[in-house]
Amino acid sequence: MQLLYQTHSPYARKALVFAHEVGLADRLEVIHHETSPTNPNEVVFAENPLGKVPVLLRPGESALFDSDVICAYLDTLHPHPKLIPQSGEARWSALLLQAAAQGVCDSGVSLRWETLRRPEALRYPPLAEGFKLKLVTTYGWLDEQIRKSLHISIGHIAVATALSWIEFRNLPSWREHKNLAAWMDEFSTRPSMLATPLHGEAVDHR
Repeated sequence: MQLLYQTHSPYARKALVFAHEVGLADRLEVIHHETSPTNPNEVVFAENPLGKVPVLLRPGESALFDSDVICAYLDTLHPHPKLIPQSGEARWSALLLQAAAQGVCDSGVSLRWETLRRPEALRYPPLAEGFKLKLVTTYGWLDEQIRKSLHISIGHIAVATALSWIEFRNLPSWREHKNLAAWMDEFSTRPSMLATPLHGEAVDHR
């Protein structure tokens, strides 16, 4: 299988960390692709109508896109305990953590547009403040929730890849939340995280 990837995307990294955690990384050919709303990537658009990574290309099958979908698919391919619990409160806890992490990424991406990537004359500071508020309140929620589940799940992978990207992009920090920071420092030492470092810059124009 081929994974269309981006070395500075938290969404793509989530899928690759997941593959490492379930022992499937050696079955993936990881291919970096730059994508941006202002710099369309024709190769990615050919496989995903949204023009975004990650995209999983499967021999003889249709392409899968979106990190949630790709992780759910990968979780069907291994014999180990599932990282997306199939029932009970463990399932809802994992999916809720994942939803919060995705919101952190979405808000962080939007904040970068309003403070860095959009031409200065087109930026709207009140909108940037709204995105900052979403980040800060979610950090507080995660600080209370992250230790309630002792077993690794898709939620933990999503949180770790989101927070590492926030720090990578120098966005409002989560470090003042001690439980969250301690958990993150520990999770960051996992081989799956060490094997998938973030690097590179967004390319918005050719």
